[in-house]
Amino acid sequence: MKTAQEVWFGVFLLLHGVVHLIYAAHSARKLQLKPGMTWPDGSWAFSRLATTGTIRDQTTVTMLLSGAVFLVGGAVVLARQAWWRPVAVVAAALSALSFVLLWNGRKRNLDGQGIIGVIIDIAVLVAALVLDWPQLGS
Repeated sequence: MKTAQEVWFGVFLLLHGVVHLIYAAHSARKLQLKPGMTWPDGSWAFSRLATTGTIRDQTTVTMLLSGAVFLVGGAVVLARQAWWRPVAVVAAALSALSFVLLWNGRKRNLDGQGIIGVIIDIAVLVAALVLDWPQLGS
């Protein structure tokens, strides 16, 4: 039987995946998350290596992939399958690494640079790898 914590955690992973899909649409310039938000333009790691268009295209793919893996992770948690952990770890690690590399290097407007997503990713990693929570499929 699913506990309320399992349901909330599964839904949380699903919603985090949806946010990644929205960020993918933003990076592809299909929508604007907020006025003046230029992310991922100006990435400290990539702006000298690739054109803005290439960075946006790669970001779109990475956000779509992260989002899809988070959606799978959430569905697997809701299905109470013990193999949710590696799925969530891969999604969170890919997401956090992407946001850190795509950050523009400035301390302004961190919410528009993915800092909240990185914090969520770290929480997912701590839950999965340190706290070994939740225990599913046991």
